[in-house]
Amino acid sequence: MHDVPTQMDIEAAAARIRPFVSRTPVRTSAYFNEKFDSDIYFKCEFLHKGGSFKLRGASNAVLSLDHVPKGGVTTHSSGNHARALVIAAGFRGFKAHVVMPMNSSEVKVEAVRELGAEITFCDPKPEARQKTLDSVLENTDAAFIHPYDNPVVIAGAATAAKELVEDVRDLDIVMTPVGGGGLLSGTSLSLRYYSPGTKAVGVEPAGADDAYRSFTEGVLHPSIEPDTIADGLRTGLSPLTFRIITENVDRIITVKEESIILAMREMYENMDVLVEPSAAVPLAAFYEGQVENGLSIGIILSGGNVDPKNLPWSGGD
Repeated sequence: MHDVPTQMDIEAAAARIRPFVSRTPVRTSAYFNEKFDSDIYFKCEFLHKGGSFKLRGASNAVLSLDHVPKGGVTTHSSGNHARALVIAAGFRGFKAHVVMPMNSSEVKVEAVRELGAEITFCDPKPEARQKTLDSVLENTDAAFIHPYDNPVVIAGAATAAKELVEDVRDLDIVMTPVGGGGLLSGTSLSLRYYSPGTKAVGVEPAGADDAYRSFTEGVLHPSIEPDTIADGLRTGLSPLTFRIITENVDRIITVKEESIILAMREMYENMDVLVEPSAAVPLAAFYEGQVENGLSIGIILSGGNVDPKNLPWSGGD
């Protein structure tokens, strides 16, 4: 595997995960097309086992291991990658150890626990994540699979956009949320290889705008005390994802919290689709008038791990 995944790497990932990871459907909505005077195509990654696109990268990484790690596999994650890694580990009968920040969504923590992972909690700060992970690695001798700073994981994530542009030709833009940058990186590479006329656009919460600042200033900024309901987007870019995004992404947009909640609610009410706040972030840009009308646009709905009893518009946090 190359440092930056090649077209051959992405095609190898697609073939490797195909027996384990379903091809997700693309949905449209007459309501949103009319509302925003656009042709919008929603890639439904929340339908994966584990509820997010993360199953692609985690599966590609686990299935690519050329040895059986003594202690299984481990990672740090606020939820979706953790859940995906535990599922992927099961494909090969590996044990999974997960480091999760103490402020992780309760529904995501419970989902990881129910899959049988051994969870170690840590302070949400990046240095605490790493220190806790180092301790787990020392005690278990597990193989570490990073949620996004890993070309094998990025190649797996890239297969979502590869499928999207195969199913919907001549898209003007493909939009994804951006936190650590694995999905946006992989998407931008797939567009470069398979649909070079299509622009990659990332969207992130204004309260966690480190990727926007990094992209616009050309300097990698860490994520420091992010404040957003989109818990999956509180992490910062890595040097690898920053490099790929800088070279291949057209722009990054920031959106307000109220727009994220509105987008999430309207998808639920008009498409009968319940996605997590992170997945609603790209559509939120439309509500703020940040996307040009009259275009053909793909949106990757990254995940659906949300507690239906604690929705943000019904008084929940």
